[in-house]
Amino acid sequence: MEKLKGSVKKHLRSLAHHLKPVVMVGRNGVSEQLIASVDAALKDHELIKVKFLDFKEEKKEIAQEIAVITKSEVIGVIGNIVIFYRQHPQAELRKIKF
Repeated sequence: MEKLKGSVKKHLRSLAHHLKPVVMVGRNGVSEQLIASVDAALKDHELIKVKFLDFKEEKKEIAQEIAVITKSEVIGVIGNIVIFYRQHPQAELRKIKF
């Protein structure tokens, strides 16, 4: 996936405003289950929020690690919530159009 422009990220942040976090990062940190959950949520929704219950000080580094592993992009960090986006590979199944 190519790097998103600032205007596109701003639009995605506005779309994510009403979303609830679908994945929580707890005391286990980055585990196989967490990555699988984020990957499945991105496949289903394209745009998700992940809430950090633990590891709040390292959230930016962990978010980048999750983004690299899931081939997604960090759209924004608001408090202890990180917004991720990954475009669906099939054009007809994409929920977010630019």
